[in-house]
Amino acid sequence: MPVGAKRLLTLLACTLLLGARDPILVPEISQHDVQVRQGFTGADLLLFGAILSPEGSRAAQDYDIVVVLEGPVQSIVLREKQKIAGMWINADSTEFRSAPSFFAVASSRPVAKIVDDKTAAIYELGLKWLQLSPIGVIEPAEQRRFSAGLVDLMRRQSLYAEDERGVKISGQVLYQARIRLPSNVQTGTYTAETFAIRGGKVVTSAITRVDVSKQGFERFVAVQADENGWMYGLFAMLISVGMGWIAGRLFALV
Repeated sequence: MPVGAKRLLTLLACTLLLGARDPILVPEISQHDVQVRQGFTGADLLLFGAILSPEGSRAAQDYDIVVVLEGPVQSIVLREKQKIAGMWINADSTEFRSAPSFFAVASSRPVAKIVDDKTAAIYELGLKWLQLSPIGVIEPAEQRRFSAGLVDLMRRQSLYAEDERGVKISGQVLYQARIRLPSNVQTGTYTAETFAIRGGKVVTSAITRVDVSKQGFERFVAVQADENGWMYGLFAMLISVGMGWIAGRLFALV
């Protein structure tokens, strides 16, 4: 039996013994540690779990499930290009203080049919309601334009995504969703938050985490770049010189 499934059964058993007054959400994830090595092409994560009644048995009512997987936040400078005199140049720009490096949402049905805009914005249940905070004073219309531009850019890089039918629910108890991490994901700790919703209200939520880390030669390069800048620069220079010398020898033989 997979480790994740064993952990889920253990959590379910504890839940049945303890009981609770509120509905209980028991989430799990197929991989808690994603290793980025040479040739890494991405990873498919299975987010699954169960929602139980306050008595610890099968829920007597239907619930919608929304899963949000979010990567480490980062500061992003977004520049807008304009064509002037036949050339594309940087025009307006803005900086977002804490934009997620990765953001994916999967739901049992379209979020707009599950909750109202206010609730969706509070819990950031989709790209439309993602709260991006620009640095400095900016007009609301311009903020919306830059926010839409950032979301579009990240979607084209497969770093932002949403699937309105991505969560499958079985027997009013078990749910599962698949979210893909592309090869260009940033390392760090990712949070997977699952929301159980009924009647337009978030009934309960729970969080699991995923660590994305570099291993092997990629980790060595990243560590040297962070901790030994001069050695990393020297190493990069030697590689460049070596590649140039090899290229020169090959052309000389032609």
